[in-house]
Amino acid sequence: MPIVWLIILGAAAGFLATRFMKVDTDVPTTMAIGIGGALIGGLLLRTLLSVMGALSGLVGAVLGAMLLIWLWQTYIVKK
Repeated sequence: MPIVWLIILGAAAGFLATRFMKVDTDVPTTMAIGIGGALIGGLLLRTLLSVMGALSGLVGAVLGAMLLIWLWQTYIVKK
């Protein structure tokens, strides 16, 4: 069940992060960004998650996905 939760949370976080950062991606990329962000955000905000519950997990996942998008745009996609 944790993997299913990670996919759902990652898809939601990726969707929100791509909209906040104004990035146009396809669905699999959006989900991958969100899942990566969920992993980053989960590691960075583990304490906050234990104190505040699942909502902080979504916040951490969105912030992690936004960080991942920024890194991707800065170092991989040179405009």
